[in-house]
Parts: sequence; structure tokens; C-alpha cells
Amino acid sequence: MSNSPGEEHAAFTQWAVSHGIKIKGIAPAQFPGRRLGMIATRDIEENEIMLSIPVSLMLTLDSIPESFVSMFPEGTSTQGVLAAFLTHGDPRLLAELEAWRSVWPDWEEFESSMPIFWPSRLRRSDSSVAERELDGDSVFGGPIFLPPSISGLWNSFEKLTGPENHKYETRYQNILSQQQKRLQNAWKQVLSVFPQTNWKDFVYNWAIINSRSFYYVSPGMEEPEDWNDALGMVPYADYFNHVDDAACDVTFNGEEYTFKATRRYEKGEEIYMSYGSHSNDFLLVEYGFYLDDNPSDGVYLDDIILKDLTPPEKDELAGQDCLGNFEITVSGADTNTVAAAGLKYMDRQDWLVYVAGASEKGLDERKTADIINGWIAKYLRECEVTIDCLSEGTKPGSTESDAEKEKLDSILARWKQIQQLCETAVNAVNAISQ
Repeated sequence: MSNSPGEEHAAFTQWAVSHGIKIKGIAPAQFPGRRLGMIATRDIEENEIMLSIPVSLMLTLDSIPESFVSMFPEGTSTQGVLAAFLTHGDPRLLAELEAWRSVWPDWEEFESSMPIFWPSRLRRSDSSVAERELDGDSVFGGPIFLPPSISGLWNSFEKLTGPENHKYETRYQNILSQQQKRLQNAWKQVLSVFPQTNWKDFVYNWAIINSRSFYYVSPGMEEPEDWNDALGMVPYADYFNHVDDAACDVTFNGEEYTFKATRRYEKGEEIYMSYGSHSNDFLLVEYGFYLDDNPSDGVYLDDIILKDLTPPEKDELAGQDCLGNFEITVSGADTNTVAAAGLKYMDRQDWLVYVAGASEKGLDERKTADIINGWIAKYLRECEVTIDCLSEGTKPGSTESDAEKEKLDSILARWKQIQQLCETAVNAVNAISQ
């Protein structure tokens, strides 16, 4: 059963109501062993609006002084400007946010949960320069603990290095390097305006914006190329925790955010919203948690498959928009992975007709399954190697601190999820070939 989260949350609720936020049948609650969340304080009927927040209370580029925004060089990220405002904004304006800021997570929670703030030996990635810049640590050797989709690195084999002829936009790959780059760019930009900025103060506010923002585009403006620039903070709504298929309809009409129940809730139930359909690796990096059951979870075989493809095969896949983002899920392999496997044995003309969806002539589902299973087997080998390393680090008597053991336990559980996902994917691929 949930408990009252504390006086500061009651005070913030009073502030929210007094400023025009409409709260109907919900409240923040502390769930044992987990973070704060939103709970139904009474029975809530289907299609009932539980929460509405006017845009005037959001923290966005439109809600802070233009004189502040204009100080930053062109190309400064929205996240960087908002974090800089929380760090260096007019104290009178920041005082108006004090009731809200008092209920935000503390630095220790981010440091514990988000890999970007972990010791360098735990968060090793293919962005070694960014790692050195982050906190001055040297980049240790030894095993890679974070999954390849996060770190871009492997323990059990060497991926291809050097320039590739074909570039493509990846999904949920090298996630940590991308996040580090965003943070470093924001840090350099804020230093150009406020050279005496304290690193820890700024990065705390950057993490707040990163983990608690909602989608927002200024009225009359087109969507930015980078979705990370389409964001704003929504007071009170940031209590909601995430599940993929949340029974909560979230809408923004330019004037207010509304949250509507899409099923009936009973008093005492936790109410979730969806942050979007994201893999567990993405959730871990961006928000500092992952789900036990995530329908959107998957892993990518790009490093494995690209190493197995010849240059002409890559050309063929690129020509049909099938190169890269080779994903497996509990349902099996995606169409790009199946296309890559078919290319390994099919006649070229038959393959072209197949990927166009016109004919399955020349397709041998058993051969396709065997090839894909061979690729997945390499990922399973990575699971075995890394799980062994992590298990050593979490044994009683190991030299790691309790804080590090907690992080290693979390990564170990994630690797076991990935192992199970790969095994389930093999079964799904085999079932299709039978």
C-alpha cells in the first residue's frame, strides 16, 4: 500500500491548485521500494479527466525571458537553455518555482540510477573522449558492463571499425554516447555565457530537464529536427510513472495538457502514463529505470550482421532501404534482418522481388532461420560472457562498494532480460520456419 510522500508534496499540491491546475481524484504517493508515483484517491471512471495543467505554468523557452534565451549562441539546445535558466535565472522568477523544485529528485538519485553519472569503469562506451571530459576519470580497461545498445562495445568480439560507405540513422543504439554528446555540447554552450558555472549544479538541472520533460513546440513553430528540442516541463504531471500501454490519454491542445483515464480505476491503484514506446536500454539511459515487462523491448544485431556482410551485400541492402537497425524482439526478427539473411543465399533477382513484396520465390525459411539464429547465437555468447563478469562482481566478498554492487545488480538483471529475449526470439524465428 502506498504512503504519504511528505509535507513538501502536500504543499506543492496546494500550490498547484492555487495556480489553476485541476486535480481530480489523484495524488502523489510513495510506493514501497520504488519511486514516487500517482495514485487514485477515489474511484475514477473511464473517460474522466484526472488532471489538466495550463500552458502558462509550464517551464518552456516561451515562459522564460527572451533576454535570457537570446544570450546563448545559435544552436544551443532547448535542454541546455532550460537547465541554464534553472542554474542562473532571475532569482525572483526561480522563487516562483520553489514549491515545484522542492519535490524534484535529489542529485544522489540521478547519480545512483543514470549510467551517465556512474564511475567510468561501469559506464564505458565507445565515446572515450566524452567519458574523460565528463569527470576527469581515466578510461579503465576490463570488461564492458552495459549492453551494446547502450555502450556500443562488446566483450566477446571486435566490431568493424573505420569508415563505412553507407551511413544510416540508428534507433536505440550507442545511446550513452549520444546522451554524453548532448550533455557536453550543452555544458560548453552554457560556459560560453556563464563561465563560472558550477558543473554539479548545471548537470543536476540538465538531468531534471532530461528526465521530467514533456513534448512541447512553441505555437506557430515547426517541429525541430531533433526531438530533444521539442520539450518543456509540466508541473504535477511529472509524478506519473511509465508503462508502455498506460490507460491514460495525454493530450496537449496548445493551451493545456490534459490527462484522461481510458479505463476505470479503483481507489488505491497506481495510475501510469506512457512516455512512448521505448526499449529498456533507452529507458535506463534516459530515465534511470527499466521495466520488468516491456512490450517495446528489443536489441540490435547491427554490429554482428554488418561484420558478416560483404561490401556488395551492404550495397544491395542500402539500395532497398534495408541496411541497419537489425532488431530482434520476443516476436522474432524484423524485416531488415530477414532481408539481410535472405541476401546471404538467394538469387539476386529473386531477392529483389522478395524485398519488394511481390514474390517469395527463392525464399527458404529454414535457411533464413538458420542464418538469423547464428547471428543471435553471437549475441547470446555476449550475454554469457558479460553475465559471468557481472556475477563475479556481485558475489559476497567482492571488492566493489555497496553502491557499485547495486548498480552491477541492476545491469546483471538487465542482461538476464536480454538473454531471455534472445532465446525467445530464436524460438519465434524457428516457429515461422516450421
